[in-house]
Amino acid sequence: MKNIIASLGVIALGLGGLSGCANMTETQKTTGTGAAIGAVAGAVIGGASSGSKGATTGAVLGAAVGAGGGYLWSKHMEEQKAAMEQATQGTGVSVSQTADNQLKLDIPSDVSFDTNRYDIKPNLRPILDRFATTLNQNPVTRVTIIGHTDSTGTDAINNPLSVNRAASTRDYLVARGVAANRIAIDGRGSREPIADNNTETGRAKNRRVEVLVAEPARNP
Repeated sequence: MKNIIASLGVIALGLGGLSGCANMTETQKTTGTGAAIGAVAGAVIGGASSGSKGATTGAVLGAAVGAGGGYLWSKHMEEQKAAMEQATQGTGVSVSQTADNQLKLDIPSDVSFDTNRYDIKPNLRPILDRFATTLNQNPVTRVTIIGHTDSTGTDAINNPLSVNRAASTRDYLVARGVAANRIAIDGRGSREPIADNNTETGRAKNRRVEVLVAEPARNP
């Protein structure tokens, strides 16, 4: 346990040092911080399972995962977020940066799809047009599109409907030049509500499409 605490102390100092390096780029800082955070997690997990030796090994493996995995919030990602905030202003679409540095678009049902349908509504098209442009400007990113429904109807209806909505969004982007192999889709049916399905307002919030854009971290 003492060795774990000592390891964490050293890693914490490393985090402070990374944040204070004025000559480092944002990419280098993000990757280096990911390595240090990974080392902390590895030290704790390794120490819990294998004693002090496990803590050391876990820290090394955790650093490798932190440096080589995760996502970057690069200048391109910041520019894409700003572009999408402008494109979606006043539409009800939410644009945010997630805790793990993904760009997230929450597209509600009144913008995206009519009830029980998966053809894209006209007012979503200009948003996806602008989105496709930003994706083509930053081709290293990967996209995940997730469809959701409310709890009305059965899983036999909702599950394929949510997948079809994600697929329609993907196909629209592909038709505008985004490579299909950059886009993964999923449908969650009614399994992940964000509001109360007992009210119409809540059900409307649950009928949505989430789009996540991630720029994989690269070794410096």
